[in-house]
Amino acid sequence: MQQNAGVLYVVATPIGNLGDMSERARKVLSEVDLVAAEDTRETLRLLGHFGITAKLVAYHDHNETAMAVRLLEELEAGRSVGLVSDAGTPLISDPGYRVVAAARERGLRVVPIPGASALICALSASGLPSDRFLFLGFPPRSAAQQRVLFESVVKEPGTLIFYESGRRVLATLETIGAILGGARLVVIGRELTKKFETFLLGSPSELIRRLEGDDDQRLGELVVLVQGCPSAEDDAQRGEWERVLRILCEALPLSQAAALAARLTGGKKNQLYRLGLELGLGDQAS
Repeated sequence: MQQNAGVLYVVATPIGNLGDMSERARKVLSEVDLVAAEDTRETLRLLGHFGITAKLVAYHDHNETAMAVRLLEELEAGRSVGLVSDAGTPLISDPGYRVVAAARERGLRVVPIPGASALICALSASGLPSDRFLFLGFPPRSAAQQRVLFESVVKEPGTLIFYESGRRVLATLETIGAILGGARLVVIGRELTKKFETFLLGSPSELIRRLEGDDDQRLGELVVLVQGCPSAEDDAQRGEWERVLRILCEALPLSQAAALAARLTGGKKNQLYRLGLELGLGDQAS
């Protein structure tokens, strides 16, 4: 560890609700010599809200390499630096990796100031398993590259989490259904920690219908969570559900068959109904 060097603080900031700004984050940002911000305008508004005056420099994707050199020089000269992104925890789909990695290599002190993170916020309230998850950042915009990404995680048992633009989410849901399967449960979190926070859950096709019917649910950036690959035990259970559903749908509409199958197998009606839709059983009974 370099003696008399400054400290690089990696400071999490609110993702929406300013009440989530920690006292420690406020204290650090008011005391550092320099704040490196993804967007100085956004950070200036944030600091102004808390009455913090600080020297700001821009540190973003387009100048990250050059600015990392400058920040390292500041640190080695004994000055402290606070690294912030527009919202949430820096480096999580935001700039910061280069300077943090270089600071570690040079033996400089790096101190995390924890706080809000959109992916953890969404996971904690999604209802999907949280003991194992894989964060994918922003999926590629190219449909072909996106298919390659999802094909690479088809067998991942943990919950899949990624960020997506409201402009592209419908196409992404179609790809999820095609590659990962129409029975996967998907949860979409929007406007997290804000007044109009919403969580939508359902199969890919169900969510497409809901989003097509409500343009407001496609505004801004979304957190999308996808159920992981079923285990062998889950596959066996699915096989039993399918067997029972096929028999019942010979005589009953799918909604009634799903309700009865739930009683017979111990499954949940909505899961069985989604499975029936995936199997094309929705209109077999007359």
